[in-house]
Amino acid sequence: MPNTKHQTPIASISLKNIKAQQNSILQNIFNLAATDTPNSAEIKKLTQIFSRTVTRIEQICVHQQATPANLTSSSRQIYSWLKFLTDEYNLQLHINSTYRLRKIAQEILKKDNQESVDLKIELTNLAGLYKGKKSHEFAHITISEGFINAPDEVLQAVIKSVMFGRNQETKRLIRSFASSEEYSSVLLSLDLIAEVIAENPQGKFYNLNNLFDKLNQEYFATNLVKPRLAWSKINTYRKFGHYEPARDRVVMSLTLDNGNIPEFVIEFVLYHELLHKHHGTKWVNGRRMVHTSDFRTDESKFKLYAEAQGWLQKLASG
Repeated sequence: MPNTKHQTPIASISLKNIKAQQNSILQNIFNLAATDTPNSAEIKKLTQIFSRTVTRIEQICVHQQATPANLTSSSRQIYSWLKFLTDEYNLQLHINSTYRLRKIAQEILKKDNQESVDLKIELTNLAGLYKGKKSHEFAHITISEGFINAPDEVLQAVIKSVMFGRNQETKRLIRSFASSEEYSSVLLSLDLIAEVIAENPQGKFYNLNNLFDKLNQEYFATNLVKPRLAWSKINTYRKFGHYEPARDRVVMSLTLDNGNIPEFVIEFVLYHELLHKHHGTKWVNGRRMVHTSDFRTDESKFKLYAEAQGWLQKLASG
């Protein structure tokens, strides 16, 4: 490990006008989401804006001998969101979810005889679940990017909570989805985008390459092609690993690189993420499913399944 004792710490980098740029992009997305078949040329133009903006931010960081991890908290949050949406699948899902939200909100307003209300809805990298303002003239709703995979009933519960206040049913629906892996995996992706500075499989205590070789031999008959393996640069407690199909990369939470945590626990999390690569994504009734019955059957074959689950529950509870 390099000695950083005499290195001068890099000051946090604040990006001018980044919030204004994000607001402009969000407005473009909201306009595009007026129909379920948005203009492909406009989507291509939006993709180019994302790529140019992200590249410019990364160049600013390089110029200051830094990385996006050195951005201020607010700038890093927006950068991670922009980078997340440079992925074509994520952008399509984001636009589609914005369309569904817009349609649901318009239907609710129509039923309440408030069709003239000026509506604005946006999905973004948000600290909380959602926030919003509603009056007789306007309704402005901001929702966490984690809801891009949410079913319509959950999106409806969020819209109703902003417009009319929460009740037991909307609270139950929102909390249930917010505790799901579909929600947490999106948030973890956003968390890790700026934090994975270098893809280093060698942690302080555990080497992911060695663990992969062991798992590949034991559970995949050495037939699984090794993905890129990296430790995150932050501790996470929502989820301890994440497989990114677009990058063919497994990122493991730094929380697990700890000598007090048995090796089989790290193996189990890595095995779970490798199963995502092995099984891929299935679509059932228009919904993206990653934890199919076949996936769960294979997961339960892990030799110390119950013990590993117990350890992870203990870590997640602090």
